Parts: sequence; structure tokens; C-alpha cells
Amino acid sequence: MAAYPSTMSRASLDKDPREVAAMFDGVAAGYDRANSVMTFGFDRRWRTTTAGALDAREGERVLDLAAGTGVSTEEYARDGAWCVAADFSLEMLRNGRDRGLPMIAADALRLPFADESFDAVTISFGLRNFVDTKAALVEIMRVVKPGGRLVICEVSTPTFAPIRFVYRKIVLRLLTWLGRRAASNPEAYGYLAESMLTWYDQRSLGEVIASAGWTKVEWLNLTFGAVAIHRARKPEPEQPPELT
Repeated sequence: MAAYPSTMSRASLDKDPREVAAMFDGVAAGYDRANSVMTFGFDRRWRTTTAGALDAREGERVLDLAAGTGVSTEEYARDGAWCVAADFSLEMLRNGRDRGLPMIAADALRLPFADESFDAVTISFGLRNFVDTKAALVEIMRVVKPGGRLVICEVSTPTFAPIRFVYRKIVLRLLTWLGRRAASNPEAYGYLAESMLTWYDQRSLGEVIASAGWTKVEWLNLTFGAVAIHRARKPEPEQPPELT
């Protein structure tokens, strides 16, 4: 199993895809359990709410990007949609192979899918680990059908100042402490905690999504804004005016 790369010790540094993948390879064995421990079980509620926002239906094709072991993909597929889990960590995918879901190794900046292959793409707690957020959102749009959906569940910024202070000064430290004790590679949680602190707030991420070409951008705060779901649509081609 890959060792934690020392050059990934600061989330503010440029992310090398190989180093990020190696980091997630190193935490794959206990990743789902560590997430549940460090979020006090809220990760299950967030997945359920994300599934509702995605509203994947029978007959649709859904790409779950940065899917890890596929725990979220399994949730989205319950109503009959065909869902594929994609991740650039091979160990994550190997740890989820017993779920019986289609899985593929993929880089978000060079997705191995044809144009307009999916009705929707969703990302849960993975967007902040991409090397170039906007470039990834542009590439994701390429594989989505016109009018298709983008749903992102990601850490965010509590909207109420006292809660924001407690979250940054106390809660994140506690979550990191818990994650390190539940994870197979404790050092990686230093990077993950810092990446939460340096990530966009709700409006800023919405602006990045819109700048990548997505429309109808909206967001929903969860758990006082510590997590937010962003939803958007790929524009449909404009219809030429009818001749009269």
C-alpha cells in the first residue's frame, strides 16, 4: 500500500495527481469507517440528501466521480439508474469491488467517456482534491448531455459567525483527531483537514461552477453550512427561431 507523500502535507500546495492518488490509496482500507467516525454518522444523512438532489431515475446514466469505494454510487443506483463509480485511486476501487457496481479508474481532467454519455454527474467530497477545479468542471460538462445535471456535495463554510469560529478552531481539530485514530493511514488526515479550511465558501464555489459554463447554479446548506450541496445544469443548445 502506498505511503503518505510528504509533499502533500499542505493542502494549499499544488496538487500532484499521483501524490493525491497515493494518499487515497493509503487510506482506502478504512476510509468509509473513518468518515463515519469523524462525522459522527452525518455522512449517511449527507448521502441521502445528495441522492435526493440528484434524483437519479430508472433508465438514466449517472457518473459518480471521485466515488472512492462506491458507497455513494450504491445509494444513487437504488431507484434503477445505471451508475458507474469512477476514481483515480485504484485501492479505493478495489476496496469497493464487492458492491457489484461498474467501476473505472479515471482522472477528472481526462475522463475516459464519450461526449454526452451521462444524464448526470455527481461528486461527493472529492472536488477539492482535483488539481484544477474549473478545468475539471469543464471536462465533466463534456460528458453530460445537454440539460443534464451536476450535483456536488462538499465541505463548505458555516454561515453563522459563532458556529464558524467553533467549527474552524475546535470541530476540525476534533474531526482530524478522530479520523487519525480510525484511519489506516493517520497522517493523511492532516492534508484532508487543511483542505477543508482552504476550500471555497458556498458563493465562491457557485461562481466557479458558473464560470465553467454551467447554468441554474444553486446550493443547499447542510449542518449549519459545514457542508453544502451545489446543483447546476448543462445549457441546452439554443433553438433557431422559427420562420413565419
